[in-house]
Amino acid sequence: MAVTLRDVAVKAGVSVRTVSNVVNGFQHIAPGTRARVQAALEELNYRPNLVARSLRQGRTGIIMLVLPEINVSYFGELAHEVVDYASSLGCTVQIDESGGDPQREKQLLTSLAQAGWVDGVLFSSLGLRGVDLAGLAGTRPIVLLGERTAGTALDHVGIDNVEASRQAVAHLIERGRTRVAAIGGSGGARDATSKYRLKGYEQAMKTAGLSSEGLYVRTADYRRGSAASAVRELLARDERPDGLFCFSDELAAGALRALAEQNVRVPADLAVIGFDDIEASRFSTPSLSTVRPDKAGIAKAAVDALLRRLDDPGGEIHEFNVGFELIQRESSG
Repeated sequence: MAVTLRDVAVKAGVSVRTVSNVVNGFQHIAPGTRARVQAALEELNYRPNLVARSLRQGRTGIIMLVLPEINVSYFGELAHEVVDYASSLGCTVQIDESGGDPQREKQLLTSLAQAGWVDGVLFSSLGLRGVDLAGLAGTRPIVLLGERTAGTALDHVGIDNVEASRQAVAHLIERGRTRVAAIGGSGGARDATSKYRLKGYEQAMKTAGLSSEGLYVRTADYRRGSAASAVRELLARDERPDGLFCFSDELAAGALRALAEQNVRVPADLAVIGFDDIEASRFSTPSLSTVRPDKAGIAKAAVDALLRRLDDPGGEIHEFNVGFELIQRESSG
């Protein structure tokens, strides 16, 4: 039999209204009372009745998360954080994959913006421009993840990719590396992440008085095989790099493999740093230095922004800049 608010109230020695206020996140509750109710909720394993709640609030309790590629480790780990945090608030998360294709992204958003079964959408776009998104504001709440698409009246959650990349490259330079190469995405107009990470790389090199000319190799995607090809290209040149900034840890994994095949010692001959701090980076050989975006912070900011937008559809548009951390491991010395 399902546990009710009344069951929790009896267990905690409070009124049903007080339990309801705690469950719904009301702020003006004494800390001691809130603690007793939370303990009773956990002990009785209370689960909110989302159907009843949706009837009262006109909501479904369902959030849609649209990602470019679910099988990319960063997006998989971010999805886990979104599901974990949303679940703690009594929300269910449905996940779909766009492949970064502009047509599929637009098709998904257009249909979801009008869907009655979903409260809102967390959307990570690789292919859409501001003009594609402009008409969707004011329908279902949409929160953008990753890079902001220019000209959109939508809440956005991301990190400072320029500064994070600058710090990653500066870390290699501080280790005495003077020919730091970079490998990453296409850098095209729709690939804003690569554009900003390249900008951070170039800033760090310029600040240190070092040339980056001929040291950046574009990759068609963020796959390990593309990174391996890029590294082989760099190693075939007359003057090899002594440092390497990879625009993602997936790329860094492919780079480490190619370097090992060419008998290049990491970090003795060439220091490597990645971006994303996926779980596998701690277990590579050598372990990978990287930039760690606050994935839990991104998830919390995004879900909170969407729920606030539900409560205040016409409220001010917000830009949420979540933190990051430089993680130093074996690959950078």
